Amino acid sequence: MNKILKSSLVIASAVSMLAGCTSSPANPVEPEASKNTPKSPDNEIFIYTVYPAFYAKEEVFDKQIGQHLKKKFPDITIKHVHWDKGREYKDLIAAGTIPDIIIDNARMNLQRYILKNDLQYDMTELIKKYNFDTSKLNPAAMAQMKNVTPEGKIYGLPFQLSDLVLFYNKDIFDKFGVDYPKDGMTYDEVYELAKKLTRVEGENTYKGYQQHPGLYMTYNQRSASPLSLTEDKAELNTPEWKILVDNLRRFYEIPANQFTSVDDFPKGKMAMSVHVSEKIIQWYEQNKNLNFDIASMPSFSDLPNTKAQPNMYSAYITKQSTKKDMAFQVISYLLSEEMQTELSKEGIIGPLESKAVQEAFGKNLPQMQGKHTQAIFASKNAMPPAARANGLTYIDVPAHIVFQPLIFGESKDSVTALRMVEEQTTKGIQTEKAANK
Repeated sequence: MNKILKSSLVIASAVSMLAGCTSSPANPVEPEASKNTPKSPDNEIFIYTVYPAFYAKEEVFDKQIGQHLKKKFPDITIKHVHWDKGREYKDLIAAGTIPDIIIDNARMNLQRYILKNDLQYDMTELIKKYNFDTSKLNPAAMAQMKNVTPEGKIYGLPFQLSDLVLFYNKDIFDKFGVDYPKDGMTYDEVYELAKKLTRVEGENTYKGYQQHPGLYMTYNQRSASPLSLTEDKAELNTPEWKILVDNLRRFYEIPANQFTSVDDFPKGKMAMSVHVSEKIIQWYEQNKNLNFDIASMPSFSDLPNTKAQPNMYSAYITKQSTKKDMAFQVISYLLSEEMQTELSKEGIIGPLESKAVQEAFGKNLPQMQGKHTQAIFASKNAMPPAARANGLTYIDVPAHIVFQPLIFGESKDSVTALRMVEEQTTKGIQTEKAANK
């Protein structure tokens, strides 16, 4: 694999993955928007990728997806456009060039772009028509797609996932004579390790454990919803959210283990860090002498072997597409064992729960050889919250500020920090409702 392709496989930082696109959503699509636009060829499928970010490189899209679709569907022409300035949702809509298939961040951008622009299409009938077996897909990922509406409409199918794992520096564990982490450990067990491994020796400070508070809260393992499921308000000042906050804050109350950055791990002075599995490649490239491995993400003792909710990219068929059957067949193939195996070899986690797919993970990537990559599949994703009632207002909840600045910067207790973010979010909902009126 050449250097360009190797580097393109390194996914951007977790913050950028969560951020989605930053431009304001365009106005909802009007039915006559494409009236004067030339009709695309009947055999052309237009795929619009917003995330994953690495599909900005056409050679990566062609290597991972395009070439396989051309081989499987020789009579179909694949047109691919990736999100960029001048190629945002609003630009495609204004030009009347609505994609047949959109691949985007499911949690953030389904609400912000697909639903707000009236691009959504319920794929339920196509799933039945083509006997597509959704039970073979990751249950939590599939539940997230169904939980968009109380009726369980399926506006998209999960395509790629980004899972959190526990990275550990073997040299630090060896230095202090501590056993390596194992799959299936609880936060309580990892907390005890963190206390043993947080040390100050002269000018060297060894941090025992770091975990990104934003990812921890957003994809929380207790399936807690930051928004009320029945009312237009936030719902963070609850016992469940307090359990979540208290669990993580204790790690940062260990003397000398205050929060800095999970991305400091490659510097060699951090014993453990929870981050996305894509960091296996990125951190290896940053420090080829780093002696590290991975284990499954720690879990709560009352929710054993349960990692974070899915952070995923999904494939959607647009309401405006005139080639929905053809588009669905393309998506079905992308989710086939054949295609998911090819993607898995490139270090991409797919939703298809297949032993063959999981065993193929990272086989094409020299950076992953010798790593315990099966730790990625050792636990199950937490289920997402249930669907909210129809007609409720959606707003991004800044759950991360519970920790920064409220706990880390202002020393707020957990209940106060949660209450403050709840009140701020509820005000934001009311502002959004007023603006929509």
